[in-house]
Amino acid sequence: MTTIRVQSGAVQAGVIVVGAGLAGLVVVAAAEAADAGARVLLLDQEGEQNLGGQAFWSFGGLFMIDTPEQRRLGIRDSPELARRDWHHTAGFDRPEDHWPQRWADAYLEFAAGEKRAWLHRMGMRWFPAVGWAERGGQGAAGPGNSVPRFHVTWGTGPGVLEPFVRRVRAHVQAGNISLHFRHRVRDLNITDGVVVGVSGDILDTSDVARGEPSSRVVVGDFSYGAGAVIVTSGGMGGNQELVRRNWPTERLGAAPAFMVSGVPQHVDGQMQAAVQGAGASLINPDRMWHYTEGLRNWNPVWPQHGIRVLPGPSSLWLDPHGVRLPHPHYPGFDTLGTLSHITRSGYPYTWFVLNRQIIRKEFALSGSEQNPDLTGKNIGLTLRRVAGVQAPVQAFMDHGEDFVVRQTLPELVTGMNALAGNELLSLATVQTQIEDRDAQTYNRAGKDPQLALIRGARALAGERLVRVAPPAPILDPAHGPLIAVRMNILTRKTLGGLETDLQGRVLRAGGAVFPGLYAAGEVAGFGGGGMHGYRSLEGTFLGGCLFSGRVAGRAAAAAL
Repeated sequence: MTTIRVQSGAVQAGVIVVGAGLAGLVVVAAAEAADAGARVLLLDQEGEQNLGGQAFWSFGGLFMIDTPEQRRLGIRDSPELARRDWHHTAGFDRPEDHWPQRWADAYLEFAAGEKRAWLHRMGMRWFPAVGWAERGGQGAAGPGNSVPRFHVTWGTGPGVLEPFVRRVRAHVQAGNISLHFRHRVRDLNITDGVVVGVSGDILDTSDVARGEPSSRVVVGDFSYGAGAVIVTSGGMGGNQELVRRNWPTERLGAAPAFMVSGVPQHVDGQMQAAVQGAGASLINPDRMWHYTEGLRNWNPVWPQHGIRVLPGPSSLWLDPHGVRLPHPHYPGFDTLGTLSHITRSGYPYTWFVLNRQIIRKEFALSGSEQNPDLTGKNIGLTLRRVAGVQAPVQAFMDHGEDFVVRQTLPELVTGMNALAGNELLSLATVQTQIEDRDAQTYNRAGKDPQLALIRGARALAGERLVRVAPPAPILDPAHGPLIAVRMNILTRKTLGGLETDLQGRVLRAGGAVFPGLYAAGEVAGFGGGGMHGYRSLEGTFLGGCLFSGRVAGRAAAAAL
């Protein structure tokens, strides 16, 4: 084994950025700092093939307010309505929410102001049908988006990354940015209370594909100096041990015995812990964003690889005994509320029951690789979304471990029990739940609140045309076959994080600035240590990384 030693010495960079991960945040932070004239050193524990990190795998959804795309669909949005929705959803209620609330308001101003124009100038474009994520369903003062705000980027996650990767590559060519992969930062170098650099391990080279587990063999060490360090190392969603350690049992009950992972294994939270250990303030670690509609990936890239279903609102959601989840726990309405209901009830999984008509119209899968039409910017393939079941969804129907597809309800229930390995479901119970629901579909009005919300959504053209199926009986043979999907809890985002002020400067416990140290993206709770509070309005993770990365990159460069 060849040992590589890099000696510390004089300042070797103006700014060191730790982590080339989530949402291209490092790319953004590095580009902004380099644009401001600072020489940037970018370090990441993974290989160059992982540049951009989790953003590559994302659906590319961006939360924006009062856009041309919304107005063309007749959606009336405003900064005031968005702020009301955000704060009702976040539920800020702790003394340490001071900076998270200020970051939330700053981000809302960005999302309603220059965000779209800034990205549009870089060449970014969006699918014309704006998505309605986190629909709420708990009333005007409850959580959720009052209107659709989820703008899907043409090109999905790679389309979000492309302009920033291009900028960084140009800076590399100009000598302004140096990229050092397979460099795992373990410690901050601190002199007289000021962060003056970082040190850590050089890992063995690895040519595994993006997202696959890579070698952790150490072949050397390093120590680099800088005028400022920006930590952008992401969250902990790939480290289920750490997720369980921080799981808020008092709010959510015990963590499920089995969960799938929505992010690669190297998203492990270790750098966040190291910075906290050096004296930084870490707040709200119990606030996490995990999904209730996770599938075991039939073609996995990383261990326990899960894919999230992006559901429309029509599937019937049943518990393991076949009883319908209560209002307002419907698909796509309130992720945290439904998660709390599931985990506090001790359910290891739940079921969606639907038919081919619903899955054709309403099922999408999160991830760039699950949306080749949008990722490849293929207009022809994209138009086929309205004609039939999407190919990636069909692949899960054909190969996915969590799918049961049958022609009759008795066959479906038998298949569900066989898949679960128990006899918890009775045909009589499931049939009653479905028939009670189906009886409410024959008139334009009725007493079923889920169907009332569906009818309201279909008043919007985008929902009616490409997203929400017309209310119809699930058991209608003309709309078959019948489909059941076992839904698992899927780990994803860290909503708490390193506490930062509005310049992205990391704070010590007690509120003093930690000189020389900045943080952005998921490691900082997307700003301030948790700008989402308890819940996200969705489309706010990529945007939060872009915004906080830009702020921290500019502030660090200006302070040199």
